[in-house]
Amino acid sequence: MITLQRINIDDPNVDNDFGHRLLYQGRPFTGEVEEYQGDSLISRETYTDGIKDGLTCEWYRDGTLRAEGIIRKGLVAGEFRRWHPNGTLAKVQLNSDDGKRLLAEYEWDAEGHPIRSWQANEDPD
Repeated sequence: MITLQRINIDDPNVDNDFGHRLLYQGRPFTGEVEEYQGDSLISRETYTDGIKDGLTCEWYRDGTLRAEGIIRKGLVAGEFRRWHPNGTLAKVQLNSDDGKRLLAEYEWDAEGHPIRSWQANEDPD
């Protein structure tokens, strides 16, 4: 099992270069980056060579899941989900596996009622 290095985004050794890559101790970072508000973990993102690449999660301060999805080479890929503070699913976004194309979006209000549905047209071939 591979254990990824985990750092806090507020660590003084964290920086960004001109290519917007995340650096840790002056080098592009590979591992997990966490962000806290007080004692509450509010996000954890995976990076490869300074670029978001892998699982990303966000939480509300009370620990309720806020968002979860996969980032590939800096782009949202596959399924990405967001929740309302009460835990009800708020949005599902479906993207191509390479993250270059939005395929569909579905949204619900805090009571779970659908409020928006959108799907991309099929490619004309």
